[in-house]
Amino acid sequence: MKQRNITVVLVFAVLLFCSGLSSAIDNKKTDTAVDANQKSVKSEADVKHKKTTKIKLVDINSASKSELMKLPGVNADQADKIIAGRPYGSKGALFNNIILPVVSYEALKHKIICNVSKKDFDKITAQAKNKNKKQ
Repeated sequence: MKQRNITVVLVFAVLLFCSGLSSAIDNKKTDTAVDANQKSVKSEADVKHKKTTKIKLVDINSASKSELMKLPGVNADQADKIIAGRPYGSKGALFNNIILPVVSYEALKHKIICNVSKKDFDKITAQAKNKNKKQ
């Protein structure tokens, strides 16, 4: 009688253990499917984000008048002022030198860059030295 009880208990334990494993495997498959769905959602979001971040930045030291006029808030007169004031040491010089109003500068500051060559840098530093001497 004891052997039969032990056998029944062992069979029951083995069945319980196997059912636990099968449910764990099913959960893992479900988790993997959820992870795959999350990855596809993330990759779609990354693609959309990459498309929106591929904005062509305009270099204020080398852009043509037509390129400058494509920027928000820049008209023909302001584009001429930007070209006349070259070279710039930073894009903030557009605001600091009163070439663009604050509203226009704030609208386009994320769409412009200021690449300075060594020649331009030397010219900017010479201008700054001359300005300091006059004061």
